[in-house]
Amino acid sequence: MIIVSKFLVPKGYTGMTVFPFIFLKNKGLKHSKTLINHEKIHLRQQLEMLILPFYIWYVLEFLIRYYQHKNWFLAYKNLSFEREAYCNDTNLVYLKSRPFWQFLKYLSKHEI
Repeated sequence: MIIVSKFLVPKGYTGMTVFPFIFLKNKGLKHSKTLINHEKIHLRQQLEMLILPFYIWYVLEFLIRYYQHKNWFLAYKNLSFEREAYCNDTNLVYLKSRPFWQFLKYLSKHEI
């Protein structure tokens, strides 16, 4: 379910997924197939990790990446969940063939 709210999406971001919702900054973003696909990839990640462990992993990995890069944006862009979503958000059929726990492939690959 997509919810539009400029107040729920953090500053500097256009969308955010909190299972089972996709939050968008403005209603025009509903037409962005790439953004919606990106957020749907996050929905799949959250679901396959049984939701709560996803958020725990996300925060822990973010802290590690932040320690590595000393930069909020670089830490975010190098999260395995984000790397998988950004690398595949233009492939609109990606979720039809996505292997289980595919984000693990993006844990140790070269960084952005």
